[in-house]
Amino acid sequence: MKLENWNHLSASALGRAIGAGALCPVDLAEAYLEAIAAHPHGGRIYARTTRDRALDEAMSARSRARAGQRRGPLDGVPLSWKDLFDTAGIATESGSALLKGRTPTQDAQILQILTRAGTVCLGKTHQTEFAYSGLGLNPVTATPPCINDHAAVPGGSSSGAAASVAFGLAPAAIGSDTGGSVRIPAAWNDLVGLKTTSGRISLAGAVPLAPKFDTAGPLARSVEDCAALLGAMEDRPAPDLRGASLHGMRFLVLEGAPFEDIREAPAQGFESAVDKLARAGAQITRATLAPVQAALALSAIIYTPECYAQWRDLIETRPELMFPPILERFRSGRDHLATDYIAAWAALDGHRAAYLAQTAGYDAVLLPTAPNLPPNAQRLQEDHAYFTTENLLTLRNTRIGNLLGLCALTLPTGTPSVGISLMAPPMAEDRLLRVGAAAEAALTAM
Repeated sequence: MKLENWNHLSASALGRAIGAGALCPVDLAEAYLEAIAAHPHGGRIYARTTRDRALDEAMSARSRARAGQRRGPLDGVPLSWKDLFDTAGIATESGSALLKGRTPTQDAQILQILTRAGTVCLGKTHQTEFAYSGLGLNPVTATPPCINDHAAVPGGSSSGAAASVAFGLAPAAIGSDTGGSVRIPAAWNDLVGLKTTSGRISLAGAVPLAPKFDTAGPLARSVEDCAALLGAMEDRPAPDLRGASLHGMRFLVLEGAPFEDIREAPAQGFESAVDKLARAGAQITRATLAPVQAALALSAIIYTPECYAQWRDLIETRPELMFPPILERFRSGRDHLATDYIAAWAALDGHRAAYLAQTAGYDAVLLPTAPNLPPNAQRLQEDHAYFTTENLLTLRNTRIGNLLGLCALTLPTGTPSVGISLMAPPMAEDRLLRVGAAAEAALTAM
């Protein structure tokens, strides 16, 4: 290992070092595996490591690097994987005792693609049960720590994914986002997180929660890393971020619902970030949009029947194996009428169209990623009512992007555990990442 602070470098920086011959992929993989094993929170972050696979993949990457045949900018770079992406011959349990010992026979499609791109699989990270919580608390398997408060939850459901990067146990991670599960843990651990448009990235071989909303996306140290990973996931060059500038960009701060019951630190951190964007040349407008509130009002009937239908048969065989608040969330979907569910989706389609029409003139819509800070894990576990209210509040802002079918990017604001989210129309990830790169530069320059 030749580089200093290797475990806090970005994935892209490590890829460049490998390409320059300054870093051996095998040394890098071994260093990460050793760091995971030695870390006091390693077992709370990783459900299991994949040492043999990682070293085999790293040795192949080393051979390609020596031969000048690297497959791309991330060839030889290690990644952690949320424990709902299938790994051949290795348990994939989605944070649930009901799936204990579930061992797939082949990799998820996204893992196959990133393996062909040369990335190295370090292992599987802990998550909330069936990915059905925004907090990151999982008394059934493990609750990873938050980087800014080890007694607090890290955000979920991609809890271990975020912690693996924040604690220097992976340069980047692949998580999933159904209602905020990439963006919340990214924000609470001062990372960049990309929620892709539903349907853009294949989820074949991923344990589902709500297939109409499930998405896959990266958690990383930079917008550059998220762009590189999006490109690799789609087997194409990364979106071009060169020359990105905020001058002339128009942003809409989404007022109303995202600021209801917001806590002081997230509110101040968000406003400070918006001020930096304005000083860097962005034009800021503020407005409340009726389609947003209307979409949020449909959230329960849109989400809960799909989640319960997905797992009802398994859950009801051994409900005592589940953390009661998560079981309760699933069961809340069993009493909705099919006619109401269908009508809600018809209404949501109308709200989506209205929202896109009202925001068509903006480069991105801005809102606080989460209106609260990471709550204490022990209190969440002991106080059922507190868990319920904090979980709903945590997911409210991010869920807007899922309900409206958007892509979204969260960036650190510089205030610990406070993120600013940028939302863009469906399938506009390349444009969003350019906007994000310019915003990132502004937020880190002042």
